[in-house]
Amino acid sequence: MNMMRRLKSIASGRTSISSDPGGDCTTKRAKVDQETEGKVNEETYPMERGGKDQEQNIDASKETAVGTVNSNVSTVARIEKSGYDQLPKELREMKIVDDKGKNNNEKDMDAAVVNGNGTETGQIITTAIGGRDGQPKRTISYMAERVVGTGSFGVVYQAKCLETGEAVAIKKVLQDKRYKNRELQVMRLLDHTNVLRLKHCFYSAADKDELYLNLVLEYVPETVYRVSKHYIRMHQHMPILYVQLYTYQICRGLNYLHHVIGVCHRDIKPQNLLVNPQTHQLKICDFGSAKMLVPGEPNISYICSRYYRAPELIFGATEYTTAIDVWSAGCVLAELLLGQPMFPGESGVDQLVEIIKILGTPTREEIKCMNPNYTEFKFPQIKAHPWHKVFHKKMPSEAVDLVSRMLQYSPNLRCTALEACAHPFFDDLRDPNACLPNGRALPSLFDFTAQELAGAPEELRRRLIPEHAS
Repeated sequence: MNMMRRLKSIASGRTSISSDPGGDCTTKRAKVDQETEGKVNEETYPMERGGKDQEQNIDASKETAVGTVNSNVSTVARIEKSGYDQLPKELREMKIVDDKGKNNNEKDMDAAVVNGNGTETGQIITTAIGGRDGQPKRTISYMAERVVGTGSFGVVYQAKCLETGEAVAIKKVLQDKRYKNRELQVMRLLDHTNVLRLKHCFYSAADKDELYLNLVLEYVPETVYRVSKHYIRMHQHMPILYVQLYTYQICRGLNYLHHVIGVCHRDIKPQNLLVNPQTHQLKICDFGSAKMLVPGEPNISYICSRYYRAPELIFGATEYTTAIDVWSAGCVLAELLLGQPMFPGESGVDQLVEIIKILGTPTREEIKCMNPNYTEFKFPQIKAHPWHKVFHKKMPSEAVDLVSRMLQYSPNLRCTALEACAHPFFDDLRDPNACLPNGRALPSLFDFTAQELAGAPEELRRRLIPEHAS
């Protein structure tokens, strides 16, 4: 069924839009499981989308996801065909264009070339770091133990540092020698408690004159995706404390990326959120799609995994902002509360239908905010589904309110990541007696740096840092 027919069916009341998780959601979950189970090997350390970036060379008019939208069937068919998941080549051909932020730390991370394939299970990889600015050169050896992630772009191994016994993850991707690797360039800048840390990197040469980049990363054993699946299999909702902890840390990590580093992640989803099951500390991972967004410079709209795509991306916007990450985070929050994805569209266009079923038809002004090219397009008028009816009756009102603030059509009306951290939904975490269910302390939540809080109003700062933590 095409988009217009589906929307007209909803508008006329012939299609149910209930998302009540209290009902039988087996069918919806089966569809979701079908899509996600195929990616099980990519859950812990998903592979990057590509190492080359030709975004600055793409004509913005050609990369529009929705095209020149009108109501005829041929247009909708064209939209369906040009969905994000049908265009992997667009994401493979990415070249680094951001040389911003080079510093002395980069010198310490110059990548040595290791002969042989490296990172094969059971193989020991020896490389050297340091040797600059008077620092002695150190040899580090890793033994690759098992594959923890696979994808069309490479492999992720769990490995052990033989000198220290520390567990690490090594992400190995094919490197085009003509280009810099954007993921490496971004990860060199990152240093935050809620962002996965790059420890080291090296290149390994292989047959056929191929060169592989190996990113040595912190090893974190679980993902929000798998934790959520655990509760679904148990026919339980995730404890609200864990929902609060994970969402807060996602937002704090995003604030760091957006306002300290100036990077948009562009693929926030449960599979890209790593969790330590003992401490419940969360770290954002997989920066293969991340980019420093430059005002006025077009970006590809075929970005972000479908269930978590902001509506402006579906509308083909090429000058979007970091608000796309806030939308994705809002989708993750809603999913943890519901026990299933909020907007499980089967295609790019179907995704928009799922959003309209909940948020209602966007107004002309909202469409203008997402992509001004489509203000004249006439959608069937569908009323918004009340948020309190989307969730079960016992859902904390603060949780529902935060979802509503993050899932706004207009990007400029969405709360920022830092504003989300200050939301009353997280007041339980700010209680001086708050602790994990086993009595252990919560992970570090309130040690904000001056950079993280730069530009924040005093009232917001007071909410973010409770008195007992100041």
